[in-house]
Amino acid sequence: MSLQVISLGFGRTATLSLKAALEQLGFGPCYHMDQVLREMDERVPGWNAAVEGKADWEAIFDGYRSAVDWPTAAFPKELIATYPDAKILLSSRSVESWWESISQTILAVLTAPEKWPEEQRAWLEMVCRVVIDRSLGGRTDREGAMAAFEAHEAAVKAAVPDGNVLVFQAKDGWEPLCDFLGVPVPDGPFPRSNSRQEFFELLASGGEPG
Repeated sequence: MSLQVISLGFGRTATLSLKAALEQLGFGPCYHMDQVLREMDERVPGWNAAVEGKADWEAIFDGYRSAVDWPTAAFPKELIATYPDAKILLSSRSVESWWESISQTILAVLTAPEKWPEEQRAWLEMVCRVVIDRSLGGRTDREGAMAAFEAHEAAVKAAVPDGNVLVFQAKDGWEPLCDFLGVPVPDGPFPRSNSRQEFFELLASGGEPG
């Protein structure tokens, strides 16, 4: 099995909702950061190797048809080159609302290592390398993080051959996503999940929302 759909949008762009949507559309299982947290001992070393330029992508994504969220989103050029036939999505939202969300959730956790649970420390250290160091260029301030977000989106669009990337927001609903993927629109509403309250509830229970 090889990845058929890859979303390269940063976390806090409704990635958990997109994961549910892709699985409902038949592109599951979908890889998300929650899988890394749930299987830390098995998965954290692979992502640390990826940060060091030694990724084994086939091993990391073995058994998955799609991937969203960090750590995936931190490796756009590598994954576009490795999976040239995959459909590329870019989950997105306004940069201002993204900053408001990430600053109160993911960055609030990552910038307070003194509060990290010891059993999650190895995972959180890897997440810092992926999110703060690799994706945000070491910047956790508003201006720096927002600039990194915008630069990342521009880089993804430029890296996809012929511009064949769907910039997608959860508020867009099923139609543009299904049209891009060539599948029928399902009955029922587009999945909605992962408020800020849910973020901390899932983190405490051993799952990581996006």
